[in-house]
Amino acid sequence: MKALLASKLVHVGSLRCVSSVLWIQDLVVGSNPELVLSLGSQAEVRTEFVTEEEEEAFLRELEPGLRKKRYEFDHWDDAIHGYRETERVTWGAQCMNTLKRMQSVAFAEGSSVLGPVHILDLDKTGYIKPHIDSIKFCGNTITGLSLLSDSVMRLIKEGVTGEWMDLLLPRRSLYILRDQVRYNFTHEILKDEESVFNGHRVPRQRRISVICRNLPD
Repeated sequence: MKALLASKLVHVGSLRCVSSVLWIQDLVVGSNPELVLSLGSQAEVRTEFVTEEEEEAFLRELEPGLRKKRYEFDHWDDAIHGYRETERVTWGAQCMNTLKRMQSVAFAEGSSVLGPVHILDLDKTGYIKPHIDSIKFCGNTITGLSLLSDSVMRLIKEGVTGEWMDLLLPRRSLYILRDQVRYNFTHEILKDEESVFNGHRVPRQRRISVICRNLPD
């Protein structure tokens, strides 16, 4: 995988067109080349992982329940602002097939998946603050579908603010965080006014993420 160093950023990948119609080179940028090259396989983004039809299938299943909830602007551990969330066990056939495909590419063979699927609905003004998911209940991998909106995920090494990576998450993409990135880096979804990737504005709209985690070994 070719890496190009420019303005102290490392770019990995190829030209992508996100739904905001901005042409942006690459999906991962970082504070230094060594960091991105050593951890690039542990912070993965797969564009167009689901089709528009598959996205619509998720929305048909999720919207009736989400509409009954209000957006909340505080969180029990102060990690999320402007959100609705739920968990879901039962899915229609189309969504279940997508979830199985998602889990097959994210988790090692034989890995046990954590209970219900976590659904997080962020308002346009919502955002996720820097945090590391609990190691008590979650294993070494987190994966999520990004629906309805492009967004930017920022990873910062815990206790070392100068070591970071930004992930561009186009609408209908899949992200995967594994191992060191999962345990040693905070992750966050940037608020709309801060949503910039490699110098390009990435407008944030309402965003629904469909998140799966594996169980600890």
